[in-house]
Amino acid sequence: MPFDPVALGSLWLPILVSAVAVFIASSIVWMVLPHHKQDWAAVPKEDTVMQALRDAGVGPGQYTLPNCGGDMAAMKDPVFQAKLAKGPVAFLVVGPNGNPQMGKYLSQWFVYTIVVSIFVAYLTSITAAAGTDYMRVFRIAGTVAFTSYSMAVIPQAIWKHMSWSMILKEVLDGLLYALLTAGVFGAFWPK
Repeated sequence: MPFDPVALGSLWLPILVSAVAVFIASSIVWMVLPHHKQDWAAVPKEDTVMQALRDAGVGPGQYTLPNCGGDMAAMKDPVFQAKLAKGPVAFLVVGPNGNPQMGKYLSQWFVYTIVVSIFVAYLTSITAAAGTDYMRVFRIAGTVAFTSYSMAVIPQAIWKHMSWSMILKEVLDGLLYALLTAGVFGAFWPK
């Protein structure tokens, strides 16, 4: 029996509904639930550190301390090695001054949820025909969504020293988003 993939355009409803469901769930996760409240600690002597960064002219961007300039050979330099040993070793992300532009960030997050749902739709559509049972669609869509929402955060703990407890919480958040996405795709899958 030949496989007839589902047209991606016919999946606009589960794409949008799953994106909205994840957006709402993530809002609840971050604004209502307490498990992320302690993810970021305050820097001791915060005012002094902030003034030092201002005095150094540190603007928005991504920085490492110490920094070898991207030169792997420079990492072997005794001066660089002494800086590493003395510490602190840090990955620093500096945002723009002023109040966070939550509308901009939330819009970008919503676009991301749509993009994830489009990839979920694409991969599910080429592996499950119309009329495929709910649990098969759920498994495929959920796997793709989980990979999208959860797996990419793990290297942050491996390479950038983010705490494993924070990353585990992010992975579990991603599992929730994946289950919602899978449920929507299973429920709205073409018959």
